[in-house]
Amino acid sequence: MIVGVLIGYYVPGVQPAFATVEFSSVSVPIAIGLLVMMYPVLCKLEYEQLPKIFSQREIWVQLALSFVLNWIVGPILMTGLAWATLFDLEGYRTGVIMVGMARCIAMVLIWNEIAMGNPDYCAILMVFNSVLQIALYSPLCVLFINIVPTWFGGHVDAEIQLEMWPVVQSVLIYLGIPLAAGFLTRILLIRLVNKHWYDTKFLPRIGPFALIGLLYTIIVMFANQGHHIVTNIGSVFRVMVPMLCYFIIMFFGTFMVCRLMGFPYTQAVTQSFTAGSNNFELAIAVAVGVYGINSDQALAATIGPLIEVPVLLILSYLSLWLRKKLTWKKVETTEVA
Repeated sequence: MIVGVLIGYYVPGVQPAFATVEFSSVSVPIAIGLLVMMYPVLCKLEYEQLPKIFSQREIWVQLALSFVLNWIVGPILMTGLAWATLFDLEGYRTGVIMVGMARCIAMVLIWNEIAMGNPDYCAILMVFNSVLQIALYSPLCVLFINIVPTWFGGHVDAEIQLEMWPVVQSVLIYLGIPLAAGFLTRILLIRLVNKHWYDTKFLPRIGPFALIGLLYTIIVMFANQGHHIVTNIGSVFRVMVPMLCYFIIMFFGTFMVCRLMGFPYTQAVTQSFTAGSNNFELAIAVAVGVYGINSDQALAATIGPLIEVPVLLILSYLSLWLRKKLTWKKVETTEVA
């Protein structure tokens, strides 16, 4: 992260260079990093087991809980924190709320992998929230940015108007491409060779690329916004407060709820990371498209991943510690691990 910021600040040509490799407001370098990062994880998923998983009652409980956490609790919490801490900075507040409306569909796979969560449940929740994101992101942004504040006497200077296509585009690029690549790789290689070779030879060889992709993505993000961060350091620290509170509250709140509901660790940690992380790629793309790349809204949205990545990386390893320290319900034999 520090390397990325230093590159972005002391190498002024970095940001214009990144701007030249964008496709319809989508950063190609970041998209490449996410693809490399997600591909090994998605190749591990046992797609052939999905019908068996959907036959279990547990998965429907997980989907219902995920809906409540991601599409009711999360947006309300982020909006409340944004107004409480950025009441005098409307542009930054709007950007923070836009981050809160976008549910994570990419990097949650990595956090779940590090924390030893259930990969199949994670993939199902990710696809579930991706479909809902296409339908709900734009209406929720309009609701929580334009309408809800007026109920409590708040004033909105610039109303937001969003189209659905940027949301669909983000889902297709950041989830559709790596998901299709992982699915086709697994199905074709197992049929062409065999499952034993796939599990013992192929997966170990591509596994390290997940970490390489993560490190590359972090450096690219910080380098792309390094100069902007340093020159707006005061505002950056203001925006950090609601986001830091949000990630911690959502993660530990979900973790506690899942534990009280008697979920095994693998399911509890998967729900926690799904609820506690956001689709920063979508929030940044929409903020830039609606308000412009140099807007306060875009800067606030950009700060999201700069806080989320290190915080959730720490929480990933903290989860492993809690896995050992706490007593958990044993995984049912019907669950696909």
